[in-house]
This record gives sequence, structure tokens and C-alpha cells, in this order.
Amino acid sequence: MGSTGTVLRELRGAQKTAKGVSLYSRHVNRPAGRVLAAGAYRVGLSPNQVTLVSAAFTLAAILTVALAEPSWALGAAVYAGLAIGFAFDSADGQLARLTGKGGPDGEWLDHVVDCAKMILVHTAVLVSFYRFAELPSDGWLLLPLGFLFVAVLTFCAGLLREQLGKAAAVARPAPAGGPAGPVSRVRAVALLPADYGVFCLVFLLSGAPGIFLAGYAALAAVHALFLVAFFAKWFRELRALRAD
Repeated sequence: MGSTGTVLRELRGAQKTAKGVSLYSRHVNRPAGRVLAAGAYRVGLSPNQVTLVSAAFTLAAILTVALAEPSWALGAAVYAGLAIGFAFDSADGQLARLTGKGGPDGEWLDHVVDCAKMILVHTAVLVSFYRFAELPSDGWLLLPLGFLFVAVLTFCAGLLREQLGKAAAVARPAPAGGPAGPVSRVRAVALLPADYGVFCLVFLLSGAPGIFLAGYAALAAVHALFLVAFFAKWFRELRALRAD
């Protein structure tokens, strides 16, 4: 077993492409996940165990949202739990690539945890709104349900797009071509509002319920716009695969 520095260098070399990744994931979450993956490797954790650690941090933060009255301290604790859970979510894949111990079971578990956290975090906001918030009207209780719908639909549609693309790649040889184009910084910035790590930041506003509500609503609207854009893009891509 090499030194931590050696492990970090190997993890950096096994990093997935940065294309289509927001600045937060590229410069914050992935580097943090790399450090956690190196630590997990040193203590002998498996990728699936790291996934479960991610789930534990995330679930603890989500339960805090649902059960405790909002405050600045609670918001900081929730953000820390969600952010650490997200970093471990990056670490499990990095550890799998480093050790070669990844497999369908690990990918399945990772996706199940991702889907569960999307459902639970917005459900927890709904519970918090109902228990603690002084909303302008009861109609605002529909906001977390709408956000939940958009988040899960985006996740499932994106995952299905990925799997259908892989199936098409197996069914026909890829055309000859040059190396992939450069990573777009403009795209990385544009994707920031859709990044889960950026979403987690909204909980830092928990001490000011009105500001939190406005920030959460703004993110919900932005995610809905991204859903429309992603749907159009994915549909065009899949249609092109059929045409080929």
C-alpha cells in the first residue's frame, strides 16, 4: 500500500473527464472526494462501504431538516452533512476506479442512494415548511413537491439517456474521429445552478426563513428550466442515434 501522496496521484490519474461537469464538482467536490477516497483506501474500505458512509451523512442531514426548527446553526450543520455526503458520493467511484473493485452492484447501490437523497431532501423541506414555516399561503407547500418531481425526472431521464447511449455504442462501432474537444469553462459555469453541491448551499440560509424560501424557489425554477433544456438535448441525441 503506497503513501497517501502516491494514492492521491493515482486517483488524480483515474479521474473521469471534466467535460459536462460544473465548476463546483470539478474544483470542490471531486478534489474533496479524492482526499476521502485516499483515506478510505488507506483504511481498507470498499467502494460500497464508502457509498454507505455517503448515505449516512446525507440521511443525518436530511433528518435534521425535517425534525429540527430552522436556525443559522442548523443550516450550517445541514450543509456540512450534505456536502460531506456528496464528497463521499464522489469518493466511492474514484475508489472503485483506483482498486478495480467496481461492478454492477456498486453502480446500482450508488444510483439507489442518489435517487433516495433526491426524494428525501425535498420531502424533508416539505415537512419543515409544514411544521415550522410561516408561509404566505398553503399553496407554497406544493413547491417542494414540484422541486422533487423535477429533480427525480431529470435524474431518471439522464440515467436512461446514458444507458441507451451505451447500448447504441455497443450495437454499432463508433465512427473514427479525433480526440474529444476541450472542456468548456462557459458550460461549467452555466451548469453551476443545476449542481447538487450548489443546491446544498441554500440550507445556509435556514436562519432567515423568508430568504431561504426565496432561494429555494429560485433554484426550483432554474432546475425546471434546465429540465426542459436537458430534455430537448437528450431527445435530439437519441433521435440522431436512431437516424444512424
